[in-house]
Amino acid sequence: MSTAPASPDTNPDGLPADLLALLTELRHTVHAAPELSGHEHRTHDTIRDFVARFKPTRLHEHLGTTGLAAEFDSGKPGPTIVVRAELDALPIDEVIDPAYKSTKPGVMHACGHDGHMTMVAGLAARLSENPPEKGRVVLLFQPAEETGAGAKQVLADERWDALDPKDNGAAIALHNLPGHPMGQIILTDGVFSCASRGMSIGLEGITSHAAHPDDGVSPAEAIAELVQRLPKLPAECLPDSFGLVSITHIQAGEDGVFGVTPAAGRFNATLRTDTDDDLVALVESAVALVEEIATAYRLEHAIAWHDDFAAAVCDAPTVERIRTEAEAMGLEIADRDEPFRWSEDFGLFTKGRKGVLFGLGSGVDQPQLHNPDYDFPDELIAIGTPLFERVVRSMLAE
Repeated sequence: MSTAPASPDTNPDGLPADLLALLTELRHTVHAAPELSGHEHRTHDTIRDFVARFKPTRLHEHLGTTGLAAEFDSGKPGPTIVVRAELDALPIDEVIDPAYKSTKPGVMHACGHDGHMTMVAGLAARLSENPPEKGRVVLLFQPAEETGAGAKQVLADERWDALDPKDNGAAIALHNLPGHPMGQIILTDGVFSCASRGMSIGLEGITSHAAHPDDGVSPAEAIAELVQRLPKLPAECLPDSFGLVSITHIQAGEDGVFGVTPAAGRFNATLRTDTDDDLVALVESAVALVEEIATAYRLEHAIAWHDDFAAAVCDAPTVERIRTEAEAMGLEIADRDEPFRWSEDFGLFTKGRKGVLFGLGSGVDQPQLHNPDYDFPDELIAIGTPLFERVVRSMLAE
């Protein structure tokens, strides 16, 4: 299903030119000074200083380490609406050369978080000019999305209890999506993005002279077997569901050494499924397989887990509200019937509360997310901020 598109260049809700210029400048400032997950100190301060000029009711600094939340509270009973954006950048070298190019070698905003936080910061200006008549809006700038740690840190912060929308409200967020038409809104009333976990496996044996490998216990054959069998696990344990195991790193022994068979080996894999329950099943099967093969090859083993992401499950009535407001803006809408394979830690905000993660097309020919030539299109600011505002005001008017 889709609706007839209107040109996103028309700035459909009339975002004031001076505000649009201010937001564009903010986006360029943040883009030029990217910071990795958990280290968003300068970014925190930049966003804090920008939002503070619009006099929120309360500012919660260093939320969940380097996060920030700005409350616009009417002081009257009503729902709490959380609008969330991410602060972190990626360990990638920027290969393009805009005037606002990253000043940090090896670090860049290659996922558009600079644009996401700019659009949410723009909502502070709109709420300051026209405060909510009831309920409250919480603008959440979350750290460390890329590692899956940030949402956990925010939710674990004792101050979050007073901000949580719980049963009386909702949390919403968007992600720009290259490969989709500029300004298109991508919705699903099911799972928007997959659950995933990073699995790091260490194997330990005994070294030997390379002329007598049988006198040692090398992890090489075990790793070779695991690399072959782990990717086949989803078909075995989840025959009727989507599952994926991707091998991301392999190492055994030391480079440049030819006279010694290795004692230690390590490899990493990412496990991915449509649902949290399926991920639990896939994790259990992967652990059992590692234990089986390590035992068969007489190896000690250790497993560590990283980058833990819950599936982002969308609340259907909130999805329909976003649809209604997007249609009122004349935006094209595309419905998706299966989750995106990538993961987003906003999934934790959809557990136990109403939440929606939706997509905003950033251009059919736009370089893909995490590519070194990616750059968030500034024209999306004039779409994302007004859409967030319309959705928030509609939810507060209930």
